[in-house]
Amino acid sequence: MRGHMDAEGLLDWAERILVESDAIDHWQKGRERLEAEELLEDVLGHEFYLDDDIPLEQQADFEKAIVRREKGEPNALIMGYSMFAGLKLVQRPGTFIPRDSSEWLATQAISRIKRRGDPVAIDLACGIGPVALAIKKSVQHATVVGTDLDDRSIKVARENSRRLGLDARFVVGDLFSAVPRSLRGRVDAITIHPPYVAKGEMKDLPDEILRFEPRIVLTDGSSGGLGLVERTVRECQEWLQPGGWLCIEVSPDRARQVMSVMRRGGLRDVTSTVDKGFKVTRVLVGRL
Repeated sequence: MRGHMDAEGLLDWAERILVESDAIDHWQKGRERLEAEELLEDVLGHEFYLDDDIPLEQQADFEKAIVRREKGEPNALIMGYSMFAGLKLVQRPGTFIPRDSSEWLATQAISRIKRRGDPVAIDLACGIGPVALAIKKSVQHATVVGTDLDDRSIKVARENSRRLGLDARFVVGDLFSAVPRSLRGRVDAITIHPPYVAKGEMKDLPDEILRFEPRIVLTDGSSGGLGLVERTVRECQEWLQPGGWLCIEVSPDRARQVMSVMRRGGLRDVTSTVDKGFKVTRVLVGRL
């Protein structure tokens, strides 16, 4: 353990450690500092000022957390929860960790259904439920269903739904297979953050993703990485009502390919949208 330090000294040390780590995906400038601040606040259990003296016991706990993060373990697993659109979500090992950049996916769906009467939204590959629950929080009169192949993720999603008091339904299934048949042709928005990493590109991912994210959330096993996207575009059309929207989150380098898939599939008004705060992803939208 380092000598007794105030919050600023601890954060300076932690930032240096994280910046130098080869196991972390350094996708956003200044992210390391933000993650260190998040871990320190979690250890302390409250907000802090930079000149606060940190008790030695809590300093030791913080240093242990930074060592875990340095080795690639995501903050959400260290803390046991993740924050998404103002929602505190329980996080368990072996489940996909929500990114705050994905809040834009929820925003795109919310803006398209909030003024509709009795809207229906389906979130495919929902993980622990962040997008579905964010939609339900903002559009409380909506019927929201989240579905995922992984039963562990669905169990955590249901736990998050109960804890937050948000009445979204979560089911285990392959794309639309477990969605109630009564919703066929009635859906206003379908969202999906699909696994789109090509099979041959998996080895290039950083340790924090390869070691701590389930393979199923990274790739569908197809050579080009768009097998699940093509299925979604094809199958969504019997579920969307006329004027209903499909919203797909992908990386910028996949955007043109996915837009082509959507257009070839018959969707109209296909557009690429970007959150100016997080330019690392795109949300592509198209309507039936």
